[in-house]
Amino acid sequence: MKRLLATVLLAAMAGGAQAQQPAPAAPPPPAFAAANLSESGVRSMAGSCAMCHGTAGKAVEGSTVAPLAGRPAAELVGLMNDFKAGKRPATIMHQIAKGYGDAEVAALADYFSKQR
Repeated sequence: MKRLLATVLLAAMAGGAQAQQPAPAAPPPPAFAAANLSESGVRSMAGSCAMCHGTAGKAVEGSTVAPLAGRPAAELVGLMNDFKAGKRPATIMHQIAKGYGDAEVAALADYFSKQR
């Protein structure tokens, strides 16, 4: 009798373990959270780009400065990293890019990629 009861209990526990679904993965935090910034903090930081790249990354028509708005975040991160490393020609972007850490660059790239 004890053997039968133990077998039934083990079978029930095994069936219960199989029925459990893993918890859904939490969505990744926004890029600005990794930089310990609020969304408004990223907007404020992005404001420093407006002097050359235009408000919200929309360069003034006819400008020789590239617009940032709507470009893929990965592309913007790559460009900033190239500026940091001196791989892209620039007048001032080398120094500006060096002022941002990786998380800040990712947050800015995410912000500008969402601007239209």
